[in-house]
Amino acid sequence: MSTLSPSVFQRRRSATRDELAHIPWLQLLSDIERAEVVPRIVVSDPQPGDYVCRIGRPVTYWFGVVSGLLKMSSDNESGQTMTFTGVPPGGWFGEGTVLKRESYRYNIQPLRPSVVAGLPVDTFHWLIDHSLGFNRFIMNQLNERLGQFIAAREIDRLTNPEIKVARHLAALFNPVLFPGVGEVLRITQQELAYLAGLSRQRVNEALRRLEQQQLIQIEYGGLRILDMEGLRRSLFEQSGDNR
Repeated sequence: MSTLSPSVFQRRRSATRDELAHIPWLQLLSDIERAEVVPRIVVSDPQPGDYVCRIGRPVTYWFGVVSGLLKMSSDNESGQTMTFTGVPPGGWFGEGTVLKRESYRYNIQPLRPSVVAGLPVDTFHWLIDHSLGFNRFIMNQLNERLGQFIAAREIDRLTNPEIKVARHLAALFNPVLFPGVGEVLRITQQELAYLAGLSRQRVNEALRRLEQQQLIQIEYGGLRILDMEGLRRSLFEQSGDNR
């Protein structure tokens, strides 16, 4: 008898009413579209060490985070892990891969126990063919994500840890990509360190400086953005100074 624990895929189940309420694009569908799609949505509970998506595997679902925190990463030629972004609650990702029915070019793993929803690829394409509201949602996602990754590529060339931390915070509080975050992001300094590719000590120092500028407020178990525009403005001003 195998001692291996069930995979994320094997642990999938139907979504509960409360979990469906945390899927932002469902409210954009018509009653007929919703009736077609809801029975096909599944959820699972990936744990740290699990893979939701893995480089080279064929796409099977379009995924979104109901609760928890995921990271999107890849390994370079020297074997080092490069983290692209985090995915907090409310975030759906991989629509470009699903649209082209390609294999994944990144790994998705949880940084903490999470709940992830999945929409089958064929159902995703059915919505593309039938739902105007869904198409608008996907267009907004793609447009916002393009700007996010252009900014990430620019800032990741810099070495200032404060800029790196500020960039990741601004990205995680993006209301279009991650509408489930709200005013407070539940994240530990260690999780933020994983995303930014920094030590926990460097992240702590960067957060304290951002707090001194009254851009954020450090709370128990999370962070509150006090001035998002100020954070973004500070981010790009510091980027210019470090060229």
